[in-house]
Amino acid sequence: MTSTPDRETAGLTPEQYQRKMQRRKDVQAERLAARSREKGLIIVHTGNGKGKTTAALGMVMRSLGHGYRVAIIQFIKGAWEPAEKEALSRWEDQLVFRALGEGFTWETQDRERDIQKATQAWETGLEYICNPDFHLVLLDEINIALKLGYLDVETVLKGLEQKPEDSHVILTGRGAPPTLIDAADLVTEMTLIKHPFREQGVKAQPGIEF
Repeated sequence: MTSTPDRETAGLTPEQYQRKMQRRKDVQAERLAARSREKGLIIVHTGNGKGKTTAALGMVMRSLGHGYRVAIIQFIKGAWEPAEKEALSRWEDQLVFRALGEGFTWETQDRERDIQKATQAWETGLEYICNPDFHLVLLDEINIALKLGYLDVETVLKGLEQKPEDSHVILTGRGAPPTLIDAADLVTEMTLIKHPFREQGVKAQPGIEF
């Protein structure tokens, strides 16, 4: 199978193509050389598209692979028993996994209880954020708790200021508030194009959604 050439390289001779790619390589090398700074990041995964938690778990896997300690705090959907929890249990010496929600709001139907559980999850998460032994803390679905008013965004922002300089925090969930986005170092918005649940009536399936 052959790939279709892009407009910039279509029609170039092999020698011209090689020179062009060498220039790109040189530019990239200069960019990398100019970026030697390291810092702990506040990372936000938001948007209506699928994959926010999945992308965050990829970073979790990388951190575990480097031997770092990681904490995962699940808001809202903690009533689930996700397969990733089972898979990640193999790193029990490095990983803390706390599911502190009781399900989606339409399942719990108790706002005061939801606020109580979200507050408990945040207080637990903040303990790990402030603990220098943990290189990465994932606050899964916390953006939903912020969007619904279960947590105060200013309280969360003040808490994030307490993290050690070299540690990272990921906050996932749709509807991330603008002030959190402004404070973050890395923000990714997942855009929904098509979804089998909506277009085809396909239910959530093991290995894909949970």
